[in-house]
Amino acid sequence: MARDDWPVPETLGGAITDVSGIRVGHYTGLRRPTGCTVILPDEPAIAGVEVRGSAPGTRETDLLAPVNLVEQVHAVVLSGGSAFGLDAASGVMRWLDEHGRGFPVGAARVPIVPGAVLFDLEVGDHRVRPDADAGYRAAEAATDAPPAEGSVGAGTGATVGKLWGMARAMKGGIGTASATVNGITVGAIVAVNAVGDVVDPRSGRVVAGARTANGLRPQGTTASMLAGEIPEALRPGTATTIGCVATDARLTKPQAQKLAQSAHGGYSRAIDPAHTMYDGDTIFALATGRSAVAPNMILLTAMAATVMASAILRAVTTATAVAVDGARHVPAWADMRNRS
Repeated sequence: MARDDWPVPETLGGAITDVSGIRVGHYTGLRRPTGCTVILPDEPAIAGVEVRGSAPGTRETDLLAPVNLVEQVHAVVLSGGSAFGLDAASGVMRWLDEHGRGFPVGAARVPIVPGAVLFDLEVGDHRVRPDADAGYRAAEAATDAPPAEGSVGAGTGATVGKLWGMARAMKGGIGTASATVNGITVGAIVAVNAVGDVVDPRSGRVVAGARTANGLRPQGTTASMLAGEIPEALRPGTATTIGCVATDARLTKPQAQKLAQSAHGGYSRAIDPAHTMYDGDTIFALATGRSAVAPNMILLTAMAATVMASAILRAVTTATAVAVDGARHVPAWADMRNRS
C-alpha cells in the first residue's frame, strides 16, 4: 500500500490568530492557483525579519534591522506571483490608509507593510499574479478567526520537492499553529513552496516532496543527492518558503529579530534541505505586547521553532492537488495517502 510511504505527522493545534491582536486574511485567485495572505495586527506591532534563503523576493526588510528608525509595522504580506506579487502590499497600504493607520510623518500617515513572495508561476497562466487589488481584498477579509489552511492565500500555487522537476513534485500550501506556555502565546503561519522535501521531525521520513520516477514513493531529496544522484540544476528563485511568527509578549526590536531567527529552526526541522540557493526563505516576527507576562527569550525562541515546524507540516497535509498547466497533475499528501 502506498499509504505506508506517506506518514501522518503529529502536529500542534491552534493558529497564529490565537495571539491577541493578530488577524489574518487570504485572497485566493480564481483565474489560476495563486494568492496572497495578510497578517494584520490590530495596532502597530514591534517587528523583525530574518532572510536565510539565497533567492529572496522581499519588500521593506531593511527598515526592520535593529539599528534602523522604524520599530513597528502595520501589516505583513505573504504572496505568490514571484516579484510581481510584491504589488499586493500596495493594496494593503491603501486599505490601511483608508482606515487611518500608518507611521505619522507630519500631516501624513505612511503604512509600513513589509512582505515576501514565493515563486508559483509554473502553476497555470504565469501572466496572472496577485496584484494591489488582491492585497486590498485580503486585508478587507482579515479576521481573528483561525485562518483557512492548505491551498488558499499565498499557499494556493505552492509546491514542494522540485529538484527533479514539477512532474515529480507534490503540492505545498499554507499552514498555521500556536502554543501557549506560562501565559504567553506564540503562533506561526507559513506558505510552504520549498525545493526540498517536508519531513516529519520525529522520524525524518518524507511527508510530502519529490517522488520516485513512477510517482508512488518519496524520492528522498537529500539522501539521493548524498548517494550521487544529482539532477540538473534548477533555475534560481523558483521556490521559497515564507512565513511569520507572532507573540503577545512585549519585545524590543532586537528581540523580535531574534524570534524571527529562531523560527528558522522550524524550517530546518521540517524541510530537507532548507535555505537553499533556489529558495528565498524568509520569516517575519511580530510582537503585539498584549501579555502582561515578562518574556523569557529562551522559551519564546524554542516555541517559535516548534510552532513553525508544526505549521509547515499542516501546510502540506491540508493542501489539495493542482493541475500545473491544465493537464499535468501535482498530487497532494492526501492523494498519496489514499492511493492503493
